[in-house]
Amino acid sequence: MAHTPIGKIVKSNSHVDYVCQVYVFGEVPQPPDPADYGFGAFVAAELEPDGAGSPRLIGLIYNTLLMNPEFGSLGPRLSPRAEVEVFSPDYLAETATLLGIIGIGWVDGDGGCHQGVPALAATVNCPVRLLDDDEIARFHADGSGQPQLRYASLLLAQNNALIAPLLLSVIDRLGALFPASRSRLAVMRNNVAWKSIVQPAG
Repeated sequence: MAHTPIGKIVKSNSHVDYVCQVYVFGEVPQPPDPADYGFGAFVAAELEPDGAGSPRLIGLIYNTLLMNPEFGSLGPRLSPRAEVEVFSPDYLAETATLLGIIGIGWVDGDGGCHQGVPALAATVNCPVRLLDDDEIARFHADGSGQPQLRYASLLLAQNNALIAPLLLSVIDRLGALFPASRSRLAVMRNNVAWKSIVQPAG
């Protein structure tokens, strides 16, 4: 699944909160499978070249929204879907899968990895793709080869009930990529899990 294209940025809600529209047939030869853009997937938004190279915004998929013009229409269909695809393809284009992506860092034009609030912003229609395991490990490794999560405070500051399970999924993913650090990651995971239970309770 390395470098699997997912979709394109269509809007932003803030400097770190983006909406990505998933590619469909006609936009790319092989649209992504739902498993490719699951909750907690690491993605990269390809930014405009800055002279040194092509920087990338690094983000996490934290939400999914389905847009369907048929919702609320109780009348019978005048044409089956197969005929709609032929005679009214623009109607099908109105359906869309939208992904909420939160920016957690960036990779500069020289390949340097930076965690935290991205210095650069994505633009409308910039392509979004999956990160492979090597890219995820490189983005998180510090100088000693240990994983770092400097963007954890950025995630936890978001007022969203999905952030705690998102961070837990990230920690689990890193545990598989950094087996030597599983015990340290387990401590952090237990702390996040505990806070996710206690804080909503007041």
